[in-house]
Parts: sequence; structure tokens; C-alpha cells
Amino acid sequence: MTNTVNRKIIIIGAGPSGSIAGALLVKQGFDVTILERQLFPRFSIGESLLPQCMEFIKQAGMMEALVDAGFQFKNGASFVCRDKKNEFNFEQKFSPGIGTTFQVQRGRFDKLLVDEAIKMGVQVQWQVEVIAADFSGIQPKLTVRNQTGQESELYADFVLDASGFGRILPKLLDLESPSGFPVRQAIFGHIEDNISDATFDRNKIRVTVHPEHKDVWYWLIPFSNGRSSVGVVAEPEFYQGRQDYDQLLQDIINQDASLRSLLANAKFDEKINTIVGYSANVKSLFGNGYALLGNAGEFLDPVFSSGVTIAMKSAVLAAELLTKQFNGKAVDWQQEYAVPLQRGVNTFRVFVDAWYDGRFQEVIFHPRQQPEVKAMISSILAGYAWDENNPYVKSARSRLDTLVEVCRQDLV
Repeated sequence: MTNTVNRKIIIIGAGPSGSIAGALLVKQGFDVTILERQLFPRFSIGESLLPQCMEFIKQAGMMEALVDAGFQFKNGASFVCRDKKNEFNFEQKFSPGIGTTFQVQRGRFDKLLVDEAIKMGVQVQWQVEVIAADFSGIQPKLTVRNQTGQESELYADFVLDASGFGRILPKLLDLESPSGFPVRQAIFGHIEDNISDATFDRNKIRVTVHPEHKDVWYWLIPFSNGRSSVGVVAEPEFYQGRQDYDQLLQDIINQDASLRSLLANAKFDEKINTIVGYSANVKSLFGNGYALLGNAGEFLDPVFSSGVTIAMKSAVLAAELLTKQFNGKAVDWQQEYAVPLQRGVNTFRVFVDAWYDGRFQEVIFHPRQQPEVKAMISSILAGYAWDENNPYVKSARSRLDTLVEVCRQDLV
């Protein structure tokens, strides 16, 4: 590791991928600085973690702090469509590894991760915005602006863009590319849920399919303090141009009988937010002197809570490659970063596509499920989308297509 000392890495963004990457890199002797446009804590969605995340958090040395933080325990996912229900217990999965995780308020969670990274030696500059980037010289150069408007130039040996939906380098370097997904809009917020139903399992995220529209769905993510995150996802036309999101969310929740009953006593006491056209892609995940992490590179859809998992996976891969590269070893960013990262992303993509066209819903709500197949599906829902020992990862599209046909024939 002798060559890593004094190598300066700049990370844009202090979210989960930035903090995980920073922690892993300082352990290897790098000088790491994170540039963050906002102050933490700050609101963000992506609150239902997957068990695969825990493997990355453990690797970064942050597990003890996370466990001690008192977040809501999570062991699976519950799916509901009218009178049909099914649960997936992540501890009953095919893939080895941790089988439980947490449901988190991202403001607290992200601050916890970056605070742990700071304790390990990562430097953070808050309220600093990257306004230009030049990778044509000997060293990458970033032009930044602080909260007083003062501009300055920073040099590094490598830059990691962990800016999430801000997508700093894709915008500055003209890397953005169409996602291939239809434009969808999420309306969401935090509520005091006041759920009194004794059968409701707070240890699981609840995903509910709209009773009339199979491509419209709701999330309900319970927290440990009696509050929940609740949201609805649909194509913008579904909302009929309404802008009163606080009332709109309640009206759409009331369209589903089970959610209407479950949240009958809920208090919608915070502002309801919206995000439109969040799916994104890029022409390349890396270039001379930089790499894109997590949502800065590609974001699919929130339906299976894959965003934070993909972000952390990218952070781990990038940290490993930078350590290798700055120790004088040959590195192929395409074959060792983009390709393996994309394998898991593509697995999630297959199931996201099949969710919205209704085929995966046929699988989820099939009344006669084989335990071994359910365990393999559970592994993917738990985030283990890179485990190619799982047939539904190794050959995701063909396996899922076959499974859908088997389910349909079984009901004939």
C-alpha cells in the first residue's frame, strides 16, 4: 500500500456511496475529501435498506454504529393486491450472507455514515458545490463554489461522483443517456401512522398494487418511532395534472381499501414531496480520472429498494480498483467495474420491467409457490443480485420468463 499514501481522492457527495467509498479508501492510506452541497441531516428517499447493504456497511467498519442507532428492524417484504397477499422473509433466501437489515430515516442514516467516515479520517467540506470539471490535464481539476459564493479550484488524483440524483459529472461532462424506462412520478412523505392493526408487521416494507392499475403501486415503510414513509408511484398522467400533493396522496391511498383501513388514523403532518423522471442512465460509468457511483451513474426505480444497494456496491468496487491502480497494478475499469456492477443492475432491471408489465406480480401472488424458487426470488429482493450461483441471477430474463409461463399453466 506504499503508493496509496498521499494519493488524493475527491468524492462528490456525502450520501451512502460517498461515505462507504471514503471509509474504505482511508483504510488503504488515501487522502480522501468529500464535497457536499448540502448540510446534513437532510431529507432523502430510499429508506428501506436491503440485507446486501449490511455486507457493505460491515466491510466499511460501520456496522456497530448502525446497530446501535435504533432504526427499525427489517426482515422482509410484504406484497398486497386487493385480497391477495404474500410475504418474503429475507432470512429464508437462497444466497449466503446477512438476512436482515433496517428501515431508516435517510437524514439520520446518511449523517451516521458520514460521521463514521469522518471518525476514520475522511475530510468533508460542507455546502460546497462543484460547478465545473476538467479531466484533460495531468490531474483532475474541479471548480467549486462555497456557501458565500467564493470560487476555487481543487486538484486530485481521482474523482468519484457520488452525487446521486444531482448527477454532477454526467451533467458537466455530457454523459447523460436515456434510461429506457417510461417517465414515472413518485409522491411521498412521512406520516404519524397510528396503525392499530395487530396483524401489521412493522418489520417489513409493504408494497401495495393499486386495485385498478397494475402499474401503479404504493410503498409503506414503518420506522421505529411510530412514523412511516408512504408514497405512490405512477406515470404522471395518472395524477391528472393535480399539484396539491398533500391531498392527492391521501386521495390515492383511499382508493385502496386495505391501505385506507390501515392508515385510517394517520396524521399527514409533514409536507408531501414529489420527484418526476428519476430513472437515469449514462454513456459510461468511468473516464480518465473519474468514476460514477450509484445514482450518479444509473437509477432504475424504487419498487424493489435497490438504489442504496447498487450505490454501495459501486463504492466497494471502485475502492478496490483504486487501491489496485495506485499500487501500480493494471486495472481495466470496463471489465472490473462497469461490467460486474452492471450484472446486478441488469438483474434488478429484469424484475422491475416484469413488475410493471404485471408478469412478476403473477409470480409473487401465485397461490402455490415452490419453497426453493421462492428462496431464490427472495435473494434478489434482499439485494443479492450479484450471486450468480442463483439461477434467477445468472439467467434472469429466461428463468423469469419460464417461471411466469409455469405459473400461468398451473392456474389453467
